Amino acid sequence: MHLAVALALAASFTPVSGGLTSYDPRVPAGARASVVSAPVGDGTVVLLGTTGLLPNREYGAHAHVNPCGAAPADSGPHYQHVQGGATDPAFANPRNEIWLDFTTDARGRGVAFSRVDWQFGERRARSVVLHEEHTHTEPGHAGTAGARLACINVPF
Repeated sequence: MHLAVALALAASFTPVSGGLTSYDPRVPAGARASVVSAPVGDGTVVLLGTTGLLPNREYGAHAHVNPCGAAPADSGPHYQHVQGGATDPAFANPRNEIWLDFTTDARGRGVAFSRVDWQFGERRARSVVLHEEHTHTEPGHAGTAGARLACINVPF
């Protein structure tokens, strides 16, 4: 039910859509993403859709603090609503960050949905980065998802 409500509300917002900046062959040339971010009540809903990726493959994805750049690290760390340790599960978790992990289908399409109980203020995320694996949650590795494979700029 929450997803249906989020989709209905987000439908009135214009999504960011375009080609992914690829840093790795696991994101083929021509791969695309669409991202919709919408305030819903006291929270935020983010939807991610991808096409042209490798089929039947897991990807991690997160909102990052900086725009995409020529190098994978240019997008900076994950956006955290309450800033803290990058791998501390008290801060690196799907309630404090926007996690959009997904698995592509047989045609290389993927969809992810995140709902957090906060909205962006003056400090905002600037991109969504695709990572090589789903996000880890264990202490010392919380929030990690392997190498940065691709990026899309998003004006959250």
